[in-house]
Amino acid sequence: MKTLAKWSIDDYHRMVEAGILQGRRVELLAGEIVEMSPETPIHYTTAKGGAKYLEELLSGKADVRFNGPITLPDSEPEPDIAIVRLPESTYRDRHPAPPDIFWVVEVAQTSLKKDLEIKSAIYAMAEILEYWVLDLSTKQVIVFRNPQAGRYVEVFAMGEGVIAPRAFENVLVSVKRLVS
Repeated sequence: MKTLAKWSIDDYHRMVEAGILQGRRVELLAGEIVEMSPETPIHYTTAKGGAKYLEELLSGKADVRFNGPITLPDSEPEPDIAIVRLPESTYRDRHPAPPDIFWVVEVAQTSLKKDLEIKSAIYAMAEILEYWVLDLSTKQVIVFRNPQAGRYVEVFAMGEGVIAPRAFENVLVSVKRLVS
């Protein structure tokens, strides 16, 4: 039987500050330091294009962060996109925390299982109100909403049309723009 040491957010931050994790693509997930999947060109291009598109739609309403950490109770994932409260200057001394976060977006190809299972549970436990997975293999957006008791109770997939995020119901996001 293998026993893993669980790391706290403070432990993880001390490791980062000490340079222990320098040069490694890792994130803290449920107290475990996990290697991040390598980014394929399509993954990077989709994430960056999605962030730019959401920045256009949400200008003056939210800060759209690209490939940056967020701090949760026992995790510090680095979602591909995080839509957080303004002003951006709030995050000079800390990463966004659950009360700051409108929703997060992960782009998935090789990481689909981790994003649908592990990350959805982590985000639901942190009560992130909305979580989207851009599934590159099916060209769909999988939407998770309404976290309760550590899981999302509303989950649906869309391959076309528009999505109105709960935080900004007057903003219509084109599924095709996100996944193509």
